[in-house]
Amino acid sequence: MSFLARMGSGVRALTGWRRLLLAFVMGAASATGFAPLGFFTALLIGYGALLLLIDGADTTPRPVRRAFAAGWAFFFGQFLVGLHWIGFAFMVDPAAHLWQMPFALVSLPAGLALFGALGCGLAAYFWQDGPARIFVFAVLLGCAEWLRGHIFTGFPWNLSAYGWSASLAVLQSASLMGAYGLSFLTILLGGSLAELADRRWRAPAGCALLFVALWGYGAWRIAATPVTDVPGVSLRLVQPNIPQREKYVRHFMLRNWQKLMDLSISPANAALGRPTHIIWPEAATGFPVARAPGALDQISLFQARGQTLMTGSDRIERAGGDLSFYNSLYLFGPGGVLPVVYDKFHLVPFGEYVPFAKVLGRLGVTKLTTGGGFSSGDGPKVLAAGGAPPVTALICYEVIFPHAVTDPKGPRPGWFVNITDDSWFGPWAGPRQHLLIARTRAIEEGLPIARAANTGISTVIDPLGRLHAPLTLNQSGVVDARLPAALPQTPYARFGDLLFVLLLVTGAFAAFVFARK
Repeated sequence: MSFLARMGSGVRALTGWRRLLLAFVMGAASATGFAPLGFFTALLIGYGALLLLIDGADTTPRPVRRAFAAGWAFFFGQFLVGLHWIGFAFMVDPAAHLWQMPFALVSLPAGLALFGALGCGLAAYFWQDGPARIFVFAVLLGCAEWLRGHIFTGFPWNLSAYGWSASLAVLQSASLMGAYGLSFLTILLGGSLAELADRRWRAPAGCALLFVALWGYGAWRIAATPVTDVPGVSLRLVQPNIPQREKYVRHFMLRNWQKLMDLSISPANAALGRPTHIIWPEAATGFPVARAPGALDQISLFQARGQTLMTGSDRIERAGGDLSFYNSLYLFGPGGVLPVVYDKFHLVPFGEYVPFAKVLGRLGVTKLTTGGGFSSGDGPKVLAAGGAPPVTALICYEVIFPHAVTDPKGPRPGWFVNITDDSWFGPWAGPRQHLLIARTRAIEEGLPIARAANTGISTVIDPLGRLHAPLTLNQSGVVDARLPAALPQTPYARFGDLLFVLLLVTGAFAAFVFARK
């Protein structure tokens, strides 16, 4: 304990650039708590160190400004390391976009860090000695994460809750409180570790016991919840592993199309029988499928055999003299019925459209994907799925938004289809982080997810977040699996972020009580 006390005193005593440097280093180290490494202890220790740095700022002039700066340095380091994979997107077409990569690698983490910095600055304003400050810290950083997920279209990537990727049991608590609620408790546990520097153990022990209880609940939920299969439904997820540089090149389009067809009609798993539903990834065709009669003729062969095909494809719509482009999913049902179309509504800034296009266009900034800027659809929809339960489509990163994957005023789907092209995300961290987020959505909503990715990771995720027959990165093949049945509606699916709000209110009340003491 004497060592911890000396270390805590040393951290609090840091000033100037030394404080900022340590904040940056601890933030960068905390990013190893996220997938694919999953060192959740690094994330917790990082939050404990950040709280000590705010302790030190509170003893100096202008504590709010100094806490803001320390918080920004911490989260800049965390996002710089955790989101390093975005650089791969700029290497798909280096002649056009490579020059933008250094700006994106720095500006995105710098901008996202402002949310955490705001939380730290406000925390310093309300700072109290003792356990009260732990609750102030957790409440305001929890609010900062929620704001990051909603302001300016939102980017809730690598929420603190995802630091529990190594423990599926702990992640089960997302079915109760969602990712934001679990993030709040994670920040609370990490912040409580700062108490050990003052030889106080009650707060960290209490928080640790809370997580033992959450782990116990999750282990019980996994063991006691039967997950059955939907009768008569057999899925085939096609992973063609087509290099992003070759997807839209005319010379390769016929080869790419034939690869999709060959994988789709390859021999079926004898135990599962012929697939009833075939799912291709995001923008799988490389061309607007509705404008290709030859492709539609071949798709009709699946329909004639009683199969359903879902595929991502660009869609072009003419309104008067103007053209609108959409990133869409086409659902071709059995029997030759006309396709059902879903248009992606949560678009990726700079990937599918350029914010402030007139201003940034003068600087040479263009979107990373080919063609014109995409238009947005009108929200999540429940689609009839040809013999399977009704389905909601989520295209690429639409799956990252808690409680925005369904229409709260509409009917509940029986499953999700998440089509994506993670070749934009690089060969390592990005796709695994994306998969973990999808697993958390399945747990939150109690709904299975069929996930078809161009270069991986394609898999069926059951409502408890378990993976079935995953096909890993950079492999070409198919995933044949049954469709798990949906669970009864979870508390989070029913009430959304209400429990998260109650946790924030409880934390604020606890801070008030401890401050009075």
